[in-house]
Amino acid sequence: MLGGWALAAWRRVPFVFELGDLWPASIVAVGAVKQGMLMGAMEKLELFLYRRARAVVALTQSFKDNLVGRGIADGKIAVVRNGVDLPRYAPMPRDTASAAEWGLEGRFTVGYVGTHGMAHALEGVLDAAERLKGCDRLRFVFAGGGAARESLMAEARRRELGNVVFIPPQPKSRMPSIWSLCDVALIHLKDSAVFAGVIPSKIFEAMAMGLPLLIAAPAGEASRIVENEGAGIAVPAENPQALAEAVQRLMDDDALRRRLGEASHAAAPRYSREFQARAMIAVLEAVVAGEGGEAASRAAAVEPGTEVNPEVMA
Repeated sequence: MLGGWALAAWRRVPFVFELGDLWPASIVAVGAVKQGMLMGAMEKLELFLYRRARAVVALTQSFKDNLVGRGIADGKIAVVRNGVDLPRYAPMPRDTASAAEWGLEGRFTVGYVGTHGMAHALEGVLDAAERLKGCDRLRFVFAGGGAARESLMAEARRRELGNVVFIPPQPKSRMPSIWSLCDVALIHLKDSAVFAGVIPSKIFEAMAMGLPLLIAAPAGEASRIVENEGAGIAVPAENPQALAEAVQRLMDDDALRRRLGEASHAAAPRYSREFQARAMIAVLEAVVAGEGGEAASRAAAVEPGTEVNPEVMA
């Protein structure tokens, strides 16, 4: 982002900061680095960029609240959440070829699809799987890559968790097929206040696929979305027993899964990429017009079907 600000200054054009993560707080939260003089300097740089930006586009309300609490002007911080490409993701029958390839035929599948990173505390999912290893019908599926993938695979082998399946990273074009293998979509985050404000984009993909959601995360925006939409079950972060009990409940109750899945699918259009793109363009239009201080209200005023000026992107 420092390079972006420098380039904008050199070209004498407005600088807009898209805030997708509370960096550097997030790298402290996962234990990658410790708080100290270096982190203090990085935080000063972070605040410098927020102040210099004509507008800030935050992915969550929690991120905006954090910035406002640190002295950044409320009006120039627009909240534009992640979304889903609805034409790409939709309910579909289980991909039988993929199910056969990964030994998932006739299995009840809880799927974690996405990055296997330090922020996700996925060892807790292995703990839940270990509690349920006596149920041959059940499989936990990890699909994706990340820094923790190899250690998770090694730990699953060490524990002899035959109910855990790892699918390597797949091209974007195959993601609907991977989601089709799941009976339940799992969202899992580390138990840290920093991650209470995170909203994983996999929530919206799973909604579009019509899947019931099971979220194990700090109480915050992501959990509220799932619960307020009636799209799934929320359990405390890093609580393997609660996670195992929720999986058992979902596996045993077909009517509950059906009800949650229907609500999940109905909610998806409220988080479409098209709708979010309209909000983003409204922010850029405000900045181009010299009204970046109104970015928040411009984005909040966008509704589905609102026309925007495509020339702002020229």
